[in-house]
Amino acid sequence: MIFVTVGTHEQPFNRLVQTIDELKRDGVITDNVIMQTGFSTYEPKYCQWDKLIPYGQMIKNVENARIVITHGGPASFIMPLQLGKTPIVVPRQHQFNEHVNDHQVEFARNVAERMGTIITIEDISKLRDVIENYNQIVENMKHGMNSNNQKFCEELEKIIDGI
Repeated sequence: MIFVTVGTHEQPFNRLVQTIDELKRDGVITDNVIMQTGFSTYEPKYCQWDKLIPYGQMIKNVENARIVITHGGPASFIMPLQLGKTPIVVPRQHQFNEHVNDHQVEFARNVAERMGTIITIEDISKLRDVIENYNQIVENMKHGMNSNNQKFCEELEKIIDGI
Protein backbone atom coordinates (compact mmCIF):
# COMPACT_ATOMS: atom_id res chain seq x y z
CA MET A 1 0.00 0.00 0.00
CA ILE A 2 1.08 3.57 -0.67
CA PHE A 3 0.00 6.23 1.80
CA VAL A 4 -0.08 9.88 0.72
CA THR A 5 -0.64 12.84 3.03
CA VAL A 6 -0.76 16.52 2.12
CA GLY A 7 -1.29 17.79 5.65
CA THR A 8 -3.89 20.28 6.79
CA HIS A 9 -2.65 23.54 5.27
CA GLU A 10 -5.61 25.44 3.82
CA GLN A 11 -4.20 25.80 0.29
CA PRO A 12 -4.88 22.89 -2.11
CA PHE A 13 -2.10 20.54 -3.14
CA ASN A 14 -3.79 19.31 -6.32
CA ARG A 15 -0.44 18.87 -8.11
CA LEU A 16 0.48 15.92 -5.87
CA VAL A 17 -3.01 14.46 -5.40
CA GLN A 18 -3.79 14.47 -9.13
CA THR A 19 -0.37 13.07 -10.11
CA ILE A 20 -0.76 10.12 -7.73
CA ASP A 21 -4.29 9.49 -9.00
CA GLU A 22 -3.08 9.53 -12.63
CA LEU A 23 -0.18 7.16 -11.84
CA LYS A 24 -2.72 4.78 -10.30
CA ARG A 25 -5.07 5.17 -13.28
CA ASP A 26 -2.25 4.46 -15.74
CA GLY A 27 -1.13 1.31 -13.89
CA VAL A 28 2.24 2.76 -12.89
CA ILE A 29 1.17 2.32 -9.28
CA THR A 30 -0.20 -1.17 -8.72
CA ASP A 31 -0.36 -0.91 -4.92
CA ASN A 32 -3.56 0.18 -3.22
CA VAL A 33 -3.34 3.91 -2.49
CA ILE A 34 -4.81 5.72 0.51
CA MET A 35 -4.67 9.52 0.37
CA GLN A 36 -5.31 12.25 2.89
CA THR A 37 -6.13 15.14 0.54
CA GLY A 38 -6.65 17.99 3.00
CA PHE A 39 -8.05 21.08 1.31
CA SER A 40 -7.20 19.95 -2.22
CA THR A 41 -10.02 20.51 -4.67
CA TYR A 42 -9.11 17.61 -6.97
CA GLU A 43 -11.03 14.49 -5.94
CA PRO A 44 -9.19 11.24 -6.76
CA LYS A 45 -11.04 8.74 -8.94
CA TYR A 46 -8.66 5.78 -8.67
CA CYS A 47 -7.47 5.95 -5.07
CA GLN A 48 -9.13 5.66 -1.67
CA TRP A 49 -9.15 9.09 -0.05
CA ASP A 50 -10.41 11.29 2.76
CA LYS A 51 -9.87 14.99 3.28
CA LEU A 52 -8.79 14.45 6.88
CA ILE A 53 -7.77 11.29 8.72
CA PRO A 54 -7.53 10.96 12.52
CA TYR A 55 -3.93 10.85 13.76
CA GLY A 56 -4.22 7.30 15.11
CA GLN A 57 -5.32 6.11 11.66
CA MET A 58 -2.50 8.10 10.05
CA ILE A 59 -0.01 6.16 12.18
CA LYS A 60 -1.61 2.85 11.18
CA ASN A 61 -1.53 3.86 7.51
CA VAL A 62 2.16 4.76 7.74
CA GLU A 63 2.97 1.50 9.55
CA ASN A 64 1.14 -0.51 6.87
CA ALA A 65 2.52 1.41 3.89
CA ARG A 66 5.25 0.15 1.61
CA ILE A 67 5.80 3.77 0.50
CA VAL A 68 4.85 6.98 2.32
CA ILE A 69 4.56 10.16 0.26
CA THR A 70 4.15 13.45 2.12
CA HIS A 71 4.17 17.18 1.57
CA GLY A 72 7.12 19.08 3.06
CA GLY A 73 5.62 19.75 6.47
CA PRO A 74 8.07 18.45 9.09
CA ALA A 75 5.43 16.69 11.19
CA SER A 76 4.24 14.79 8.14
CA PHE A 77 7.63 13.33 7.27
CA ILE A 78 9.18 13.01 10.74
CA MET A 79 6.49 10.58 11.93
CA PRO A 80 7.25 8.08 9.11
CA LEU A 81 10.96 8.44 9.89
CA GLN A 82 10.24 7.58 13.53
CA LEU A 83 8.43 4.46 12.32
CA GLY A 84 11.42 3.36 10.24
CA LYS A 85 10.09 4.49 6.85
CA THR A 86 11.96 6.51 4.25
CA PRO A 87 9.37 8.99 2.98
CA ILE A 88 9.15 10.57 -0.43
CA VAL A 89 8.72 14.27 0.32
CA VAL A 90 7.08 16.55 -2.26
CA PRO A 91 7.31 20.07 -0.85
CA ARG A 92 4.50 22.49 -1.54
CA GLN A 93 5.66 25.34 -3.79
CA HIS A 94 4.68 28.99 -3.80
CA GLN A 95 4.74 29.18 -7.63
CA PHE A 96 1.80 26.76 -7.75
CA ASN A 97 -0.13 28.56 -4.95
CA GLU A 98 0.37 25.56 -2.64
CA HIS A 99 1.85 27.64 0.18
CA VAL A 100 2.58 31.25 1.10
CA ASN A 101 6.32 30.85 0.39
CA ASP A 102 8.90 28.16 -0.35
CA HIS A 103 9.91 27.26 3.20
CA GLN A 104 8.92 23.60 2.62
CA VAL A 105 11.28 23.40 -0.37
CA GLU A 106 14.17 24.87 1.61
CA PHE A 107 13.51 22.72 4.67
CA ALA A 108 13.18 19.48 2.68
CA ARG A 109 16.38 20.25 0.73
CA ASN A 110 18.28 20.83 3.96
CA VAL A 111 17.05 17.61 5.57
CA ALA A 112 17.78 15.58 2.43
CA GLU A 113 21.27 17.05 2.02
CA ARG A 114 22.35 17.04 5.66
CA MET A 115 20.60 13.95 6.96
CA GLY A 116 20.04 11.77 3.90
CA THR A 117 16.86 10.33 5.43
CA ILE A 118 14.22 11.51 2.95
CA ILE A 119 13.75 11.40 -0.81
CA THR A 120 12.85 14.90 -2.01
CA ILE A 121 10.90 15.53 -5.22
CA GLU A 122 10.54 19.13 -6.38
CA ASP A 123 9.82 18.33 -10.05
CA ILE A 124 6.58 16.30 -9.95
CA SER A 125 7.44 14.64 -13.28
CA LYS A 126 10.18 12.70 -11.44
CA LEU A 127 7.73 11.12 -8.99
CA ARG A 128 6.94 8.22 -11.32
CA ASP A 129 10.60 7.19 -11.57
CA VAL A 130 11.10 7.43 -7.81
CA ILE A 131 8.04 5.30 -7.09
CA GLU A 132 9.10 2.71 -9.68
CA ASN A 133 12.64 2.55 -8.26
CA TYR A 134 11.82 3.19 -4.60
CA ASN A 135 13.31 0.00 -3.14
CA GLN A 136 16.62 0.45 -4.98
CA ILE A 137 16.82 4.14 -4.02
CA VAL A 138 16.27 3.35 -0.34
CA GLU A 139 18.83 0.52 -0.43
CA ASN A 140 21.42 2.93 -1.78
CA MET A 141 20.77 5.58 0.84
CA LYS A 142 23.31 5.58 3.61
CA HIS A 143 21.47 6.75 6.68
CA GLY A 144 21.09 5.40 10.16
CA MET A 145 17.59 6.55 10.96
CA ASN A 146 16.43 3.24 12.35
CA SER A 147 19.29 2.97 14.80
CA ASN A 148 20.17 6.59 15.40
CA ASN A 149 17.00 8.50 16.25
CA GLN A 150 18.59 10.67 18.94
CA LYS A 151 21.32 11.97 16.62
CA PHE A 152 18.75 12.61 13.89
CA CYS A 153 16.57 14.67 16.24
CA GLU A 154 19.57 16.70 17.43
CA GLU A 155 20.70 17.40 13.86
CA LEU A 156 17.17 18.25 12.76
CA GLU A 157 16.89 20.70 15.63
CA LYS A 158 20.09 22.41 14.43
CA ILE A 159 18.67 22.68 10.90
CA ILE A 160 15.43 24.20 12.21
CA ASP A 161 17.32 26.67 14.38
CA GLY A 162 19.45 27.65 11.38
CA ILE A 163 16.48 28.35 9.13
